[in-house]
Amino acid sequence: MTRLVTALGFAGLIPFAVSAAGIWLLQDYPRALSQQGFIVYSLAILCFMAGSLWGTAQRRVGGDKALRLLVSNGLVLFAVCSVLTAQALIAGGLLALAHLATLWYERGSSTDRGWYSRMRVQLTLLVVALHIAYIAGLIVRGSA
Repeated sequence: MTRLVTALGFAGLIPFAVSAAGIWLLQDYPRALSQQGFIVYSLAILCFMAGSLWGTAQRRVGGDKALRLLVSNGLVLFAVCSVLTAQALIAGGLLALAHLATLWYERGSSTDRGWYSRMRVQLTLLVVALHIAYIAGLIVRGSA
């Protein structure tokens, strides 16, 4: 199961990488599709991560459970509001921050430092790097 989770996690980087590359390499409609696709995919991944927090909250008790549920919902609301700015540059930056905040919360609320925790750090840092590449492409190519 560890291999499958790891493979799926890293495969999930592909749409980020392809969309970020599209900002740099494509023109007109395909480039606009890459721009929107990146933001929508980032939102989808954040919603997936929020769902994971929601699911793990069910094994918690008391205030820890309530906090995890609130963070899960707050993450989705923040991500949706980021997209609703309708500004790709702002949305990209805010979504990158939301990915980092999710990792920060997970690491602060768990004592597990096994393979999954290490993988989450690697994936999040790569996702943030791809957000930076996306934002840089918007600035350099004049879509900001």
